[in-house]
Amino acid sequence: MKIPPLNPLKVFEVVARTHNLTTAANELLVSQSAVSRQIAVLEEYLGVQLFTRERVGVRLTDVGEVYAQRIGPAFEEISQATQFITQKYSDNVIRLRTYTTLTARWLIPRLPRFKVQYPDVEVDIANSSAPLDFGTEKCDLAIVFGEGHWPDADATLLLEDVIEPVCSPAFLEAAHGGLRLPEALHGKRLLVSKYRKNDWPTWLAHAGLDGVYDKAEKMIFSSSILTWQAAMDGLGIAIGQQHMLDADIRAGRLVRPFASPLRTGKGHYIVTPSLQRYSSKIASFKDWLLHEAQETPAPATA
Repeated sequence: MKIPPLNPLKVFEVVARTHNLTTAANELLVSQSAVSRQIAVLEEYLGVQLFTRERVGVRLTDVGEVYAQRIGPAFEEISQATQFITQKYSDNVIRLRTYTTLTARWLIPRLPRFKVQYPDVEVDIANSSAPLDFGTEKCDLAIVFGEGHWPDADATLLLEDVIEPVCSPAFLEAAHGGLRLPEALHGKRLLVSKYRKNDWPTWLAHAGLDGVYDKAEKMIFSSSILTWQAAMDGLGIAIGQQHMLDADIRAGRLVRPFASPLRTGKGHYIVTPSLQRYSSKIASFKDWLLHEAQETPAPATA
């Protein structure tokens, strides 16, 4: 692949387009003599004359005309590609990728406060549970559940993952003998979220009840939101993520029968590409998210 020096090539493109050395120099923010030197470098590299001087401006030679027609579209393509990459950092839209549960239970109730602080900034939210890949996704940042490690990305902990059983007050009251101890889960219907199906076995192992899950009657739902709604309606007992259910617990829609939370070692992280052009809007949004997380009530303890 034979490619001439790129700086002289860019100078040639501007002179060929403007037909004037002075105009080209002004566009390139250099002197006219610097433009002439770069053209000379390119002509020496190619071994041909690209311009002839006229009384007013310059004129492309026949070979220069052909060369300009071939490289002009290439520079236009480079310009459009660069604009596509950088545009998202100059507009007033923040493109956030997260997932439905966190969006509905934690983020949306807080977004009005962000709009008060930044009324001109839009937050475009895309929900997905697919593996994160900034190379293919059009997002500025993501909130992802995991252990904090993603390739080619920087991660900052937003919310620690803390789980424990929750149920409705009516279910607790109706439970034969109450639900004072985890052993009372024997014979109770367990409500399970498809995407958090390991939460029950993990918590039961923590409580020393490894065999309960396999023997229990289970009702499986496609999302955590549906699972918690089923718990509020008295269908059984679910595993709750404390940060997502704080409002429901404070309002009395759900209760913590055992008051035995478990930190899973995972969390919800703010994830950004390792190589990302600085953007004040993204930095402000990230700082706002972290501030809101600090204002979120600390996980309850036993």
